[in-house]
Amino acid sequence: MSIPNHILEQLNSQADLVSIIGKHTTLKRAGSEFKGCCPFHGEKSPSFYVNPQKNIYHCFGCSVGGNAISFLRDYESLTFIEAVNELSNQTGIEVPKEERQNVSYQRSAPKPIAPPMAAKPAISVKPPTQTRREPSAGTASDSQVPHYNTDHSSDQSTDQSVNGYADSYDSQPHYDDSSNSYDDYPPLDAYDSAPYPTNGYDAEYQSDTSYPPTWITDGNESTSLQGIDSSADTDGNLYELLEQIQQFYQHSLTTHPHAMQYFLSRGITEDIFDTFGLGYAPFGWQHLEHQFPQDIEGLKALGLVRQSESGRDYDLLRDRVIFPIRDNQGRTIGFGGRALDDEVKPKYINSSDSPVFHKQHVLYGYYESRQQRANDWLVVEGYMDVIALYQAGIYGAIASMGTAINESQISRLLTLNPTLTLSFDGDSAGQKAAWRTLEVALPVLADDKELRFLTLPNNHDPDTFIKSQGSDAMREQITNAMPLSQYIFAYLSERYDLSLAEGKAKLMSQVRSLTTALPKGSSFRYLLNNDVYQKLGGKRSQNVEAKDALLDFDGDMTISQQLQLCFLFQPRALIDDPIDYIWRQSGLTSLKLPAHIQKKAASDALRAVAWEDLQDVALLDVVTTIKRCIKHLPTDANAAAHFVLSNLNPTNQATLSNSWGGFYRALTARNVLSLDDLIEELVSSLLERNIKKKMQELIKNPDHIKQAIVRMQAQHLSNWLRAQHAERSSQMVTVQS
Repeated sequence: MSIPNHILEQLNSQADLVSIIGKHTTLKRAGSEFKGCCPFHGEKSPSFYVNPQKNIYHCFGCSVGGNAISFLRDYESLTFIEAVNELSNQTGIEVPKEERQNVSYQRSAPKPIAPPMAAKPAISVKPPTQTRREPSAGTASDSQVPHYNTDHSSDQSTDQSVNGYADSYDSQPHYDDSSNSYDDYPPLDAYDSAPYPTNGYDAEYQSDTSYPPTWITDGNESTSLQGIDSSADTDGNLYELLEQIQQFYQHSLTTHPHAMQYFLSRGITEDIFDTFGLGYAPFGWQHLEHQFPQDIEGLKALGLVRQSESGRDYDLLRDRVIFPIRDNQGRTIGFGGRALDDEVKPKYINSSDSPVFHKQHVLYGYYESRQQRANDWLVVEGYMDVIALYQAGIYGAIASMGTAINESQISRLLTLNPTLTLSFDGDSAGQKAAWRTLEVALPVLADDKELRFLTLPNNHDPDTFIKSQGSDAMREQITNAMPLSQYIFAYLSERYDLSLAEGKAKLMSQVRSLTTALPKGSSFRYLLNNDVYQKLGGKRSQNVEAKDALLDFDGDMTISQQLQLCFLFQPRALIDDPIDYIWRQSGLTSLKLPAHIQKKAASDALRAVAWEDLQDVALLDVVTTIKRCIKHLPTDANAAAHFVLSNLNPTNQATLSNSWGGFYRALTARNVLSLDDLIEELVSSLLERNIKKKMQELIKNPDHIKQAIVRMQAQHLSNWLRAQHAERSSQMVTVQS
């Protein structure tokens, strides 16, 4: 089976290579790449890199490298077809059943087409309502399709001036373009994947470039190329045809001032015209067929030329400014067209899906942003939003073609940057789109990923906000975008009456339903449920607040360092020694040993662990200093801490002094008064670690009596800690996810 190159490119582009390889080796972010030990050869120092932007991997140790297909083939021992099918299942990209479904088409000799007469600017000329109406995408209603007339005598001149050619029409066509419907989605959202590298698969087609459009040949749009059929028997290439069409549209923009004025009136500068390849589709029913008479099959394959019920061909895009849609390699794969007159519906029409264009896999503006090495990504609603942000120097804005986002696209964007911002309009449609995106994103929202929401004030969109407030104000808005947890509560609180218990219950029920979609093992699931519960009036544990403060302050601290800071904040916790307390409460002091073990055990076999046994010099220094000074400490927590610090070993004093101020502020900001539970948890962790260390030493130097006692202590302590955790959770009235 021969699979077209463009399908292979799409599969490799859309594959989540980091996740695929991450199943076999641990990958950690290293700048814009991911780094780990090579899964293909044993190594202790990581030299294996994955580039999510290009979606390729390379090992500098053994020189292995490739893309998603090659990894599945070489490491997971799949055949080429099996690897392709696996990626097809993961990405949702269908592999064509027929071998000939690719990007080539048969060119033909041009059919006779009457040359178009000069068209008046469509912005000032509207076709008669009884004889001409613009066909729209997404509906077949009579009010949105043209009426064709077989009487040539009465309106031929009107047809020529308005539609660009003299032919009249003899029936009323109906169009089925439901894929372009904008009823359910705000126009121009977007989502896609990372760029993909040029792969090494052999090309399956050769294209002919000997047939340029008329306007390229002599600059005269009225010159017909009929009769030039030297390339009629050769295959055409859809990518090359699209590039020529894009150039034709771009050229048409320069010859139609009213279209150019539309962009200028929106504040677009002329250098942006070239960057995004902006253009204009003339006001004529068959301008593409006239310019590309040998490529009718290709035009129809792209959906740019369609056929009415009467058998007459017509152009999909007419009298619209054009936004070329590019893939990750910068190739034109489709077009978006916007009506110049806001009264024309639909306002936006996009190319139909074709062998080279699949709406659900394309991000408008992604290629241009990658050219600027964008790092922060912002999903917006419209083409003009993307362009306005780019022009303002804010790179990374992307938009879709009216299709809903899917899970793999969100996953890819979060791979490029762990924070993704969504900017939707504040109206009902915009907020519904934002909520749909939220629901789709939850299954891939791991604890290290973040979704943020930006709703601009005064019903602005990014385009209008930049014009009104400037680029710096826009950057500030993006920086201050609302976190997901806040957005969920804000969105739902507007939909339920929180003055009633019933309203609170409904809101909490929806939050629980949402969080079940989060990845397995997600900490965010627990935290989000509890956060919303507290906002609804639930009581929050001081222990949870203290742990949050500790994490917010410095998540990389060791258990010992955390405990030292806790003792500085609450030195009187050592009045009743925490180790002795845990040893007594857990029952370890009265542990019942089997008779044969008790008979041979040492008299102090069940004594509590001492601070000296933990073999932690810094922690021991803090504990002994506090116990020595406990009767002389000031009542103020901050003053007491500084009193203790002044009596510590100089090295330890310097380390803790650097951390104390931030930790103290984090706790006081949360109104934390007691650290009893947190200290108990930290000391318990140190005790478990100590017992485990004893077991390892006894394995090296066997002592069966001591080994049996330590094993019983470890199991007994573990059971007690689990029971304590369960009791504490029930006391917190924790909302179960």
